[in-house]
Amino acid sequence: MTAVTLNLKPLLQLTDEQFYLLCQANPEAKLERTAAGELVVMSPTGGESGRRNTKLTQRLANWTEADGTGEAFDSSTMFQLPSGAFRSPDAAWILFTRWNALTPKQRQSFPPICPDFVVELRSDSDQLRVLQDKMQEYIDNGTRLGWLIDPQKQSVEIYRTGQPKEIKQNPQQLSGEDVLPGFLLDLTGIF
Repeated sequence: MTAVTLNLKPLLQLTDEQFYLLCQANPEAKLERTAAGELVVMSPTGGESGRRNTKLTQRLANWTEADGTGEAFDSSTMFQLPSGAFRSPDAAWILFTRWNALTPKQRQSFPPICPDFVVELRSDSDQLRVLQDKMQEYIDNGTRLGWLIDPQKQSVEIYRTGQPKEIKQNPQQLSGEDVLPGFLLDLTGIF
């Protein structure tokens, strides 16, 4: 099953608060909202994607705990981007100084902040072009480093601010570069 995008504009336009309440009223649904106001209904992941994402999130969380300079987030976290889009990357990281600048209320709801680092892990049901557009959206909104990991193609697309994307074929590990200094993601079990 793939994601379905619903154009609500002919009938209504969800405010930020209405979108938040819709998500709270339907916790079993995985929803996002585009900058244009479209509602994106995503299918749940299968077992292999869930297993891979757990390894990815665990490795990022372990590094985050040891490093102590930021916060890591899993795929359940929704961020409100500066463009107005509401997105949930598969994994994300934000520098403490930026995270702590948010009010407790902002941190409790859908934080109005674009992560410094994001990862999207392609599932069998994901369309590559949609994920590539989403990665570019993160970069356009302030993400400094992003990885689109594609287990089907055994490749990773690396997105960086102000640079063309780089494609690595069958890498063994990925570097967090200057955004996550010292973080090396071992791709064993993710590919």
